[in-house]
Amino acid sequence: MEEAKETPQNDTVQQQQQQSSGGKKRKKQKEVAIFGNYRNYYTYRIDQGLEEDPRIKVMRKEWFEGKNCLDIGCNSGLITITIAKKFGCEKILGIDIDSARVQDAYWNLRRIVKMSEKKKDQTVDKSKDKTGWVENSGDSPDSYLFDRVSFQKDNIVLDWSIPGNEVYDTILCLSVTKWIHLNWGDEGLITLFSKVWRLLKPGGVFILEPQPWKSYVSNRQVSEVASTNYKNLEIFPDQFQDILLDKIGFREIENLSSSLSGSKSGFNRPILALWK
Repeated sequence: MEEAKETPQNDTVQQQQQQSSGGKKRKKQKEVAIFGNYRNYYTYRIDQGLEEDPRIKVMRKEWFEGKNCLDIGCNSGLITITIAKKFGCEKILGIDIDSARVQDAYWNLRRIVKMSEKKKDQTVDKSKDKTGWVENSGDSPDSYLFDRVSFQKDNIVLDWSIPGNEVYDTILCLSVTKWIHLNWGDEGLITLFSKVWRLLKPGGVFILEPQPWKSYVSNRQVSEVASTNYKNLEIFPDQFQDILLDKIGFREIENLSSSLSGSKSGFNRPILALWK
């Protein structure tokens, strides 16, 4: 299959809004992320009071424990890191089109490990008896995550070349399809699905969270490319399941959750699990 043609890959674009009166202060810049690469994506989507992304609740440990995993469109890496820590991946690679988000992901990884070390130190201090003997050193710090979690800048539609024998047990693609669809059209979407299929081991699981059509409508003017592609799309989100089963070749599909709580304005989307 011929892959989608390349279009410019700028990092997050800042659109400046100005007031007409020159003497007044300018309004804050409005972030326009043409690839969905918002800097504060998780803060925007998840209620502040929640301890973790609500989508984690529908994930199953057997999909990740001791497995080699890939997270497509990882943004700042919070879901990638949480899955590695909670479910015990052997390895998990997060890729994102934006180098700034990849830097954020590594920053979050270091922050989470450092926090675990601080928590351990506090536990050790509390567990010392009068002689200074440590009865219980508490949980081990999360430094093992440095060996299991990695991130890299990549574009799976245009740049991702499947290395020799590298395949994955589990591949995640959460709230990414709309941005691929708007930037590279129907061809880009099919390229994504085809590459995921080839990257999965037999029996592997593909976890997909597609955005609904109304979300496309809201973002169709994010760029000229998106606006043009939007008008020419012939594949719609309600057709994804049939395409993945009948054309790509997945053998089984399960809708994990059609409604998730703890969302400010999104994440109430179906999450699909598909088996190769």
